[in-house]
Parts: sequence; structure tokens; C-alpha cells
Amino acid sequence: MTTTSERRPPKLTAKGRATRERIVSAAADLIYEHGVHNTNDEKIRAIAGVSGSQMTRHFPTKESLVRAVLQWQAEQIVTDPRIPEGRLDSLAALRLWADTFVAAREALHGGCTFGSLAAELIKGQPSHRSAIADGFERWQELFLRGLTAMRERGELRAEADPAALTHLLAAAFQGGMLLDQAAGNTTPLRDALHGALDYVESFTPQP
Repeated sequence: MTTTSERRPPKLTAKGRATRERIVSAAADLIYEHGVHNTNDEKIRAIAGVSGSQMTRHFPTKESLVRAVLQWQAEQIVTDPRIPEGRLDSLAALRLWADTFVAAREALHGGCTFGSLAAELIKGQPSHRSAIADGFERWQELFLRGLTAMRERGELRAEADPAALTHLLAAAFQGGMLLDQAAGNTTPLRDALHGALDYVESFTPQP
């Protein structure tokens, strides 16, 4: 059950916001590397350079910290500088986004930062389900908004379903990331994303 203090966090000073940001960023890096269960306050404090009282003030429970990490990671996705001008509203922008992620090879390290944490939590800690759903929704909104704009401009035929195409692109990305880790190369992600984008392109009007 969400408490009043969690719904309405106290306003922070600039220094307080900076401290909170350091804690969340440190926790996100450690959780990505070692998982939730292998990340403790001591490690986070050491990297963030904060005291125990500062840690407790901002995050009285580990659950509140993990929720903040989920929100932070979702924000990193939607503001990723690899998204051309913050929009994915053309085939060129979508292909550039895909090729940039494949070239980065980060999938070989630990996969999608948000997706990896979501997979760890979705069964073991169902209390985070709503935060996970919100994060994926924010991410998929980038595709949905762009594909809808493309259809409205006539770049996709009227029968194209932006919601269905959004699910396809998101699934290709998440599945490709996981397969990359298993294969040890980025071929699965490249093939999955290119295949999904070829399908999107099949909805372009014919001359």
C-alpha cells in the first residue's frame, strides 16, 4: 500500500536533489551489474558518497529505492540521445535508432537496463508491477507517437495499426537483447530489429 509520504515526497533543495540523484544513479549501476539481491546499502553509499542517514532520508526502504531506480531507468530510455531529436517518427529515424543500438553492443554486457531489472522483479516482487508497466508504457509511447504521426502524414497506409507495430518493435528489441547475451554477438538483435522494421515498411504506400 502506498503511503502518503510516498505519494507526496517532500520538496528537495538543489543539494538534496543532487544527493538523491547520486544515490539512484549508483544503485542503478550496481543493480545492473549485480542484480537487486546482490546490491546493498553499503555498496551504494560508497559509490554515491553519502552517509547512512542521507540514504535513509531519501529512501527509507529498499523497495522505495528500487522503485526510484525503475523510474530513473525509464527516464533514461525516453531521453536517450541516440533517439534522433527525441522522435521516432520516420523510417529513417527508426532505422538509425536500431543501427545505433546494434553498433553499441551493450546488449552483450547486460541487456536493456530497464528490461533486465523488470525481468528480475516481475515475478519475485509483484509490488513493482505497476512501476514496470509505467516504464514500458513510457518507452513504447515513443514508438506509438511516431508511428501514429507517420500514418497521419500518409507515410503508412490507413490499415497500419500503430499499437500493434509498437508491440512488435518493443518485443523485437527486448527479445533481441536477450538473445544477444546468449549468443555472445549482436546478430540476433540486428536481425530482430531489421525484420520488425521491414514489416513496418511493408505498410508504406505503393507507388
